[in-house]
Amino acid sequence: MKVYWISFVNAILLMVLGAWAYLVSDTPSLTALIPVFAGVLLLALNPGLKKEKKLEAHLAVLLTLLVTIGLFKPLLAAWGRADAPAVARVVLMLLSSVAALLAFVKNFRDVRKARKEQE
Repeated sequence: MKVYWISFVNAILLMVLGAWAYLVSDTPSLTALIPVFAGVLLLALNPGLKKEKKLEAHLAVLLTLLVTIGLFKPLLAAWGRADAPAVARVVLMLLSSVAALLAFVKNFRDVRKARKEQE
C-alpha cells in the first residue's frame, strides 16, 4: 500500500474521531479538535506525498509523530474515567498514526535503498 494512501486514511480517521469526541463531550474543549486540525493538515500535505516530495513527506512524518505522542494524555485521561468509547476512539487514532509512521519509515528506507542502487 502506498504511503500517501495510509496517510490519507490516518487523516480521515483523525478528523472523524476527533470531531466525534468533541461532539459527544459533556464539556467540549477546543483541545479535542487538535486531531481534526492535524488531519486537515495531513490532507493538505497528501498531494505532495503522492508526488513523492521530500519536504511534504518530512512534514507529514513530523506531524504524525506529534499527534501520536500527543494522543497518550487523552488515552490516560479516558482510561482514568473508565470511558470505554473514548478509549476506543483514542486507541484507534493511535493505531492509525503508528501504522502511518511505520509506513513512512518503510518508504524512507525503500527510497534510500533505491537511491543507493542507482549510484
